[in-house]
Amino acid sequence: MRHDGRMSEPTSHAGPSSTDSPPGESSDSVTYVAFHPRWLRRAMIVVIAAVIAWQVINWSWGHLAGFLFDLLLAWLAAISFDPVVTWLTRRGLRRGLATGIVGAALLVLTLAFMAVFGAVLAQQAADLFVALPLLVTQAFAWVNGTFNTTFDAGTLAEGINITPQEFLGYLQTYGGGIFGFLTGFMVLIFRGVTVLVFAFYFSADAPRIKRWIAHWLPAQRQVVFLNIWDISVQKAGGFVISKLALASISAAAHVLFFWIIGVPYWLPMGIFAGLTSQFIPTFGTYLGVIVPGFFAAFHEPLDIVWIILFAVVFQQIESYVLTPKIARQTMDINSGVALASVFIGYALFGPMGAIIGIPLAAIVIAILDAYGQRHDLHPDVERKTAPVVGRQRTKPRRRQSATSEGDGG
Repeated sequence: MRHDGRMSEPTSHAGPSSTDSPPGESSDSVTYVAFHPRWLRRAMIVVIAAVIAWQVINWSWGHLAGFLFDLLLAWLAAISFDPVVTWLTRRGLRRGLATGIVGAALLVLTLAFMAVFGAVLAQQAADLFVALPLLVTQAFAWVNGTFNTTFDAGTLAEGINITPQEFLGYLQTYGGGIFGFLTGFMVLIFRGVTVLVFAFYFSADAPRIKRWIAHWLPAQRQVVFLNIWDISVQKAGGFVISKLALASISAAAHVLFFWIIGVPYWLPMGIFAGLTSQFIPTFGTYLGVIVPGFFAAFHEPLDIVWIILFAVVFQQIESYVLTPKIARQTMDINSGVALASVFIGYALFGPMGAIIGIPLAAIVIAILDAYGQRHDLHPDVERKTAPVVGRQRTKPRRRQSATSEGDGG
């Protein structure tokens, strides 16, 4: 190395150079690669800093993932009820007061439902849990008598029949005992309060939050950000409100009908049918009929017929009367995309992710529809993929045209 800091070229004195080697023979010369000390130190510092940053991010995500997910739930709750809050603000109310009125109304409705149906719902849910082993035994007996099978219903019933002592044993084993159960319950309450507080903040201070975020963006990006926020509120918020309204109407109708015909556990079964028909895509409607029909089959088999007829009639009323009026301002999501969003949400965030999967998919689809670039279909593609209406047969027309040409010849 020279004293001026530059690397000197390596020299070799071990024999002749490669140019002196005879043709066809390999050279024994050695080529050295030297790294500049300043570049090497800089590369090592960058690598160490990247590793440390990755460890810090990984550690922070492990501790803040739950809180960030709560913030996501709060934001979705805020934009879900933003149309109602905006409607109240246009009537002259301050946004904070409008948000408080919406939250108080939801709390009053929840408390009123629990006061009227809470005791009945708890009692029927407990009776359902106790009677489930007997219903399973009866179902296996019917299957064995009808299809000449030999399924052992007793083994499955013993596995389902959980006594209070066994339940306490599960709490001791998997829940950390009573203290662990109470701790988990308090954590759940704390996270629920966190979601409610931030949902109120996101809704009441939405204009200020949007201005604060927009200050960090260029002028053009500010308009895009505001459009994305408005699209999320209009589409996803309206989607959630419409689904909640349709689920409430469907649950009330099923509860009333099941009570009239005397279906066992009519309150939880009606609520189950109303929720599954709206929040489980594709097969939720069928699931809401199969489960109540299973419990009615061993009480009054004729009730199955009435349940199916009611489901068919109510489905027509919902599709042609309720949905066009309630959900006319919201977006329609493809059933396959909705079902996939439920499974993806469950895989990422668990049961709560299955609930928020569809609203998140609605936001993504709305943004793609607003900013995605679409192209006109080629005439051949449009002709080959056009839906067939009625009985349209193209081959006989070709034969007729060919016959007419032959006659003309």
